[in-house]
Amino acid sequence: MARPDKAAAVAEITNKLRDSSAAVLTEYRGLSVSQLQELRRSLRGNATYAVVKNTLTTIAAKEAGVEGLDADLQGPSAIAFVTGDPVEAAKGLRDFAKANPALVIKGGVLDGNALTAAEITKLADLESREVLLAKAAGAMKAKVNQAAYVFNAKPTQVARVIDALRQKQESAGAAA
Repeated sequence: MARPDKAAAVAEITNKLRDSSAAVLTEYRGLSVSQLQELRRSLRGNATYAVVKNTLTTIAAKEAGVEGLDADLQGPSAIAFVTGDPVEAAKGLRDFAKANPALVIKGGVLDGNALTAAEITKLADLESREVLLAKAAGAMKAKVNQAAYVFNAKPTQVARVIDALRQKQESAGAAA
C-alpha cells in the first residue's frame, strides 16, 4: 500500500505533466539554493521548476501517458514543467546552464514526443514565436505585393504598346 504523501506527490507530478505542453528534465547537482531560486525566477511565466524523485516521476509519467523520460531519470533530477512558450523556457534553461555549468539538461518531452538534450538545445536556438510570426507575415505581404505587380504588369504593357502605336501613327500622319 502506497503512503498518502507519496500518492499525493505522484498525483501532483501527473497533473503537471498532463497540463504542460513540454517538460525538460535536468540534473541540478552542485547548484546552491540561491542558484535554484534564480533559475525559478528566470523561468517564471513560461515554466515551473521542481525537484522530483525519480521513482515517483516514473510512476507519474506512466499514469500521464508520457514516454521517454525513464532513461534519463537517474541521479538528482528536477523538471521544468513548461506551460508557456517552450522555446522561451528552453532558452532560459540553456542560458542558465551556460552561466552555471552544474545544471545539466538531460532530455525532455514536447507534445508527447521525447527529446534529447541536443534537440532541446536546437529548440532553444529557434527564434521566439513573435519573431517567427513577424517573418511569416512579412513573407506573405511580399507575396501579395509580388502578385499585385504581376497582375498590373500586363495592363501596363498593353497601355504602353497602344501609346507607342498612337505616337507612331501621329508621326506617320504628320510626315505624309
